[in-house]
Amino acid sequence: QVQLVESGGGSVQAGGSLRLSCAAFGYNPSSLYMGWFRQAPGKEREGVAVIDTGGGITYYADSVKGRFTISQDNAKNTVYLQMNSLKPEDTAMYYCAADFRGSEVLHWYLYKYWGQGTQVTVSS
Repeated sequence: QVQLVESGGGSVQAGGSLRLSCAAFGYNPSSLYMGWFRQAPGKEREGVAVIDTGGGITYYADSVKGRFTISQDNAKNTVYLQMNSLKPEDTAMYYCAADFRGSEVLHWYLYKYWGQGTQVTVSS
């Protein structure tokens, strides 16, 4: 059974940093896409950052480019999201996802496995 377990969310002030972790169990992500998505209250889920775990290529939403960095540790089956210069508009539930099927890597509905989410709250 595949499990994705997120951790690292919390509350910070604007300008602060957080690092999210996503550990994959029962699943070897060494050659597939894994990514981070977020959903704020009343808004649609959106793609934040994705990594091709086989080649290390990364993809980012325009709203987080230059502030967020996605990375991987294949030995630990873990993907990270380093979030710097956080803004109040980054406040959302952040989800890890894996097993992408499709052509647009930032489209959330193309992913098969999901974690339970971790809350990120940024205050002004």
